[in-house]
Amino acid sequence: MKISMSNPLDCGIIVKPAALPYVFVWRPVKEEMASRLSGSCSPVVFKLAPSRLVGVSTVLIGVVLSLLPQPAPAQMLLKPSQPGEALNLLPSDMAILETGDVRQDIPCTVTDRKPELGFDLRFHSGFDVSIPLRELSGSGETLTVVFRVYPRESPLHASYFVQHFNVPAIEEDAKGDATLQGGIDLGEGNYHVDWLMRDRADHLCSSSWDSSSELAPKDKPIPLFITANQVTETSPQPFTNDSAADQNKPREDNLTVKLLVNFAPQEANSAALQRTDTDALVSILKTIQRDPHVAHVSLVAFNIDEGRVVYRQEMASSIDFPALGKALQSMKLGTVNLQHLEQKHSDSDFLENLIATEVGSTTHPDAVIFAGPKAMLSADVPQDSLRRIGDIDCPVFYMNYTLNPLATPWKDSISHAIRTFKGTEYTISRPRDLWFSTSEMVGRIVRHKRERAMATAVGGGAH
Repeated sequence: MKISMSNPLDCGIIVKPAALPYVFVWRPVKEEMASRLSGSCSPVVFKLAPSRLVGVSTVLIGVVLSLLPQPAPAQMLLKPSQPGEALNLLPSDMAILETGDVRQDIPCTVTDRKPELGFDLRFHSGFDVSIPLRELSGSGETLTVVFRVYPRESPLHASYFVQHFNVPAIEEDAKGDATLQGGIDLGEGNYHVDWLMRDRADHLCSSSWDSSSELAPKDKPIPLFITANQVTETSPQPFTNDSAADQNKPREDNLTVKLLVNFAPQEANSAALQRTDTDALVSILKTIQRDPHVAHVSLVAFNIDEGRVVYRQEMASSIDFPALGKALQSMKLGTVNLQHLEQKHSDSDFLENLIATEVGSTTHPDAVIFAGPKAMLSADVPQDSLRRIGDIDCPVFYMNYTLNPLATPWKDSISHAIRTFKGTEYTISRPRDLWFSTSEMVGRIVRHKRERAMATAVGGGAH
């Protein structure tokens, strides 16, 4: 396949002012295959001397800050025009990848990123490339990264990736380095990577390395959501429908669960929902949905600070993640609602009403599951108010997502609330916590449903 860099669709250039000395350049990469219908934008981060950023518009600051937490950009996986056909790269690129020659026409330092298990139960790997800014000086440059990854025991099964970076005009005496990043997803296995970068004049920088991704012995029971020796793109955003959910058909337990998720950042004063937070919360939903015992789920996505339900989905076999993601875009974190200021404990009142409506209904699913970061409210929901709801005929759980449990070791307001219903709380700090907690929780739900069914059968027989 010939890689074309003509007619780019620029996503724009965003500059940080002197206090935030970075330049972000976004450019979409589009494959020339009819099978792919969308492009993606790939950031390159330049570290500049603050003195060169005088006069930058402060209007862009908020946009830049919203981009900072994003993870390394995914590469675009190259595919042949027809299944089974060979992939045609530029001959010069293929020659470098095949020979493994190390080239330094463009002085650069390539550092491979060791695979780490994410909350989505996939290993995330990639690279960081550092280039002196003086090497990129001029009116503008285009850098193209091409690399392949294959299982070391199976070199013929290589996956090829490409990414383009659009470089802005840089002065000849610019100081500092440009940093480029890329990321891919891996299953368990041992891999080899051949990597190159070239500019428009075909000056090259190339490297190669080995990489291994393996679960720790104590985590071996965890079934990853990517098969061994599989190499694929990192999803640019988490709100994608989960094809893996259909692979595990529910068994005889046929569980129905109601999910109530507080979509909020780890840092209570944060003005944005970080990508790491959305990844973890979406992964909680997908892990529950994928469990083979679970047949149907309903979802209530809310934000306590805003005091509103952001998205609601009634009982269905799967969650509509694109619709959820779109709804979450309406949140305005970091703003103050004047009506809430007039209420002494508006956040606690919202949580109380939410529980009364969603948990205190007359009909219940097989379980009610809360999820979200710690919600340290101005006051806990009064226990007397919750007791008026009465006993409910299903177990209640709280999956508390907290990256640093020691930073806030005390119980939050949701934890206090579920104690009224003899609820069980799980702390989710690492990917392994998510899987083991879900397994134990679903096991409890199954036992409760079976015991209730047996009691009903015995009670019916007595009459």
